[in-house]
Amino acid sequence: MDFGNKTQVNQFVLLAFPVTPEMQIFLFIILLLIYLFTLIENIVIIAMIWNDHRLQSPMYFFLSNLSILDILFTSVISPKMLVGLLSQRKTISVVACLTQTFFSIFLATVEFILLAVMSFDRYVAICNPLRYSVIMNSRVCARLVLGCWLAASISMLGPTIVCTRFPFCGEELDHFFCDIAPILKAACVDTHYLEILDFVLSFVILLSSLSLTIVSYTYIITTILRIPSTQGRKKAFYTCVSHITVVTISYGSSIFVYIRPEHGNSMAYDKAASLLTTVVTPLLNPFIYSLRNDKMKEVLRDVIVRVRTLYIGKKST
Repeated sequence: MDFGNKTQVNQFVLLAFPVTPEMQIFLFIILLLIYLFTLIENIVIIAMIWNDHRLQSPMYFFLSNLSILDILFTSVISPKMLVGLLSQRKTISVVACLTQTFFSIFLATVEFILLAVMSFDRYVAICNPLRYSVIMNSRVCARLVLGCWLAASISMLGPTIVCTRFPFCGEELDHFFCDIAPILKAACVDTHYLEILDFVLSFVILLSSLSLTIVSYTYIITTILRIPSTQGRKKAFYTCVSHITVVTISYGSSIFVYIRPEHGNSMAYDKAASLLTTVVTPLLNPFIYSLRNDKMKEVLRDVIVRVRTLYIGKKST
């Protein structure tokens, strides 16, 4: 294949955020605090769910897996982004860049499918409460989570193999991480067909999982409206508010970024939406679920009391 006078590159330069050095330091501090807090709160959520018998149910099992995904997802992107904010030349090797692309899209795909599974869990809990423990037993829950990972792996296999065979001539990526759109722009060859494939896969994954969520909540809302007491309707709907909030944030930003066949000159908007998806959403998910879940707040209060009692006891001795 002839590339003319183009020279293939073995590393990229991430342009990241076009701001002053002082602003880069400010962004580094803010994003570092967000990253650390994201890790801490998700680890706390996982520890609470795995160690407290009051949280041993399918809903919390899926929630712990969502926290694991949030930790992995933000850890794929944030450390390199933070290093780049302190570096004069923000370089990353092609291999490392493609690896980051694969894992970021793969983990995001797993999360979207998991959110659809969580909506199905809420559907069974509200629409078939008497059969909930039978339908959503531990074996089914484990298989559903495994299915999320397998489905994401299969959907990512083809595009990943194709992308790794591309030669790259463009050195600069106008993004703060190795997203698929700037990588395709840096390729030496025509990537039109892969762009179409990327659009179709994003469309299928996002909208199919979102459709399942919408269908589940259509049945849920119909069932809730049939509950005779106002208090009963509020209690049933209250168990779904956290999930609806997370779904709205996750799908809204991702649909804006990925389900557009032409990205045009809107990289500034893409960066803002990507920052929301990759940095802010993993931070907000545990906060949203904990804030709106009475049982989790109860367990968290008990943990704080035990830690405080232990600390006072050690201090007094």
